[in-house]
Amino acid sequence: MAAVVDIRRAVERMRSRTSWLDSHHSFSFGPHYDPANTHHGLLLVNNDDVVDAGTGFETHPHRDMEIVTWVIRGSLVHQDSTGNSGLIYPGLAQRMSAGTGILHSEKNDAWTLGAGEHDDPVHFIQMWVVPDTSSSTPGYEQLEIDDAALGAGLVTVASGMPAHHADAAIRIGQRDAALHAARLAPGQQVTVPDAPYVHLFVAAGAVTLEAAGELAAGDAVRLTGAGARTVTASEPSEILVWEMNSGLAA
Repeated sequence: MAAVVDIRRAVERMRSRTSWLDSHHSFSFGPHYDPANTHHGLLLVNNDDVVDAGTGFETHPHRDMEIVTWVIRGSLVHQDSTGNSGLIYPGLAQRMSAGTGILHSEKNDAWTLGAGEHDDPVHFIQMWVVPDTSSSTPGYEQLEIDDAALGAGLVTVASGMPAHHADAAIRIGQRDAALHAARLAPGQQVTVPDAPYVHLFVAAGAVTLEAAGELAAGDAVRLTGAGARTVTASEPSEILVWEMNSGLAA
């Protein structure tokens, strides 16, 4: 596999905008379809969403997908057809396994508090990876990650990799994928994994990636067989890193 470092700038992303939603898509999504941009490795969706207070995604279906949600700012209410519900906020890892089929809604928590309680938007990243097997039993899991751990380096947020079973906050049904996160202070460094496929997303702040240069909020890098590389924060930053040992066919 030839080493590839593919930088995708924030301004290049496809965008969906409504009266209540501002969503940027790293990959083809909904009506935005580009046959040359459907996935990287096992990652099919990396949506950067901002939802206004008192609004959100009404109940809608999913099937055969591992969906991980990571909140950057604000809070999000999840409810699904299996009876699970939860408030997702910064530092809380959340996973929904759609399996044979699931219905869920996601709304800015002002929806549950009532009009006028607050008018803060919620900013979150939602990521989808394909599961190992189809038609599994739907499931849900969430777990809070310690602030100190997130500030100390890359933390395994969600994983199906046997190598990360001991340290993963939550499990996903994909043995070849793991999501790591870190909140970096200026000058702080972490090393992205040496894996066949890596997706680095700058959720907030700005960083420098070794041999690739400066990356701002919303920028991403798709690494293919590129080896371990150092990420250095230029300012207070938050990064999300998918490590993947296999990929989908082109």
